[in-house]
Amino acid sequence: MDSVKMKAFKTAFPYTVPIGASFIFLGASYGFLMVSKGFSPLYPFFMSLLIFAGSVEFVSVTMLLGSFEPVSAFLAAFMLNARHLFYAVSMLKPYNVPGWKKLYLIFGMCDESFAINSMTKVPDGVDRSWFMLFVTMLNHFYWVAGATLGAVVGSAINFPSEGIEFVLPALFLVIFAEQWLNADAHGAALTGLAASVLCLFVFGTENFMIPAMLVMLLVFAVIKRRAQ
Repeated sequence: MDSVKMKAFKTAFPYTVPIGASFIFLGASYGFLMVSKGFSPLYPFFMSLLIFAGSVEFVSVTMLLGSFEPVSAFLAAFMLNARHLFYAVSMLKPYNVPGWKKLYLIFGMCDESFAINSMTKVPDGVDRSWFMLFVTMLNHFYWVAGATLGAVVGSAINFPSEGIEFVLPALFLVIFAEQWLNADAHGAALTGLAASVLCLFVFGTENFMIPAMLVMLLVFAVIKRRAQ
């Protein structure tokens, strides 16, 4: 590794250490959940490597065990990661770097990498494109390592896994609470909550997700149109 890359790596690494601690722990719970459902440890390894979207990966456990519903899977993945559209708009200029780095930065953008890459003032003498790349690569590595570790340990150690399914509801509850606390207006959160509860009662636990998403999209579209 040449001096330019090494300097960028040394600058990026400290910013990612706290994220690494949380990613390894959360990724391990995902890997353990996968093997507890009967999947090979290779599943969480490759899914964390190729998808790199934690909430989608947790949801995929249920999807893989259920019937094949590509439309539902697409809508769920889109809704869970729709915020990345706004991240992408704000990072058009910073991520406009030459070569393969641009492609990987786009693929590997997550909440944490976006926060660091968009807000950190890179010191003079440090190549910003390599700094952003190493932030993204390190966060990706932490997630894959955590998922793989959880899968390997979960497959090697036999102990009761009852209740581990609560990891997914807990994850979304934390995300909801964090968004609620950080947002000035709570209309979107209340709309999503109301739509989900309404569709749950109308369509049941097996079929409420797609109608709830469609209701949310319709409400948000109407609100935006009126605002214009």
